[in-house]
Amino acid sequence: MTAPRPFLEPSALTAGFWEAAGRGELVVQRCDGCGLRRHYPQEMCAECHSAAWSWSPLSGRGVVYTFTVTHQVFHPAWAGAAPYVVATIELDEGVRMVADLPPEDVADIAIGLPVEVFFEDAPTPDGGSRAIPRFRLRRDP
Repeated sequence: MTAPRPFLEPSALTAGFWEAAGRGELVVQRCDGCGLRRHYPQEMCAECHSAAWSWSPLSGRGVVYTFTVTHQVFHPAWAGAAPYVVATIELDEGVRMVADLPPEDVADIAIGLPVEVFFEDAPTPDGGSRAIPRFRLRRDP
């Protein structure tokens, strides 16, 4: 990638997610009222409307729920990377996340294939870096 990925600054609502990623951990919000896990972080549970929540660790394993192979680059950070895969991942815990997969997975991608999380240090526009969770096809022996 030739330019930094676009990033939003962590907020009070998302800081725990990014702090965990920096430690190599994948977490999502878990409602303290009904136990529902959710991603993207939200102020209130969509199920029971509780505003009480905590961070819940995930296994980082799941399957490809759906995907697209992107041939048109819409941001300079992906210049030279096309074609690349953007997939919705359904984690074993039932939460879905969206991520781009590494180049070696483009030719093999299919719905239902197992994936695992990995963390990549990505440069930020301010010259720093941030660990971001990404997914790759699981190639268990």
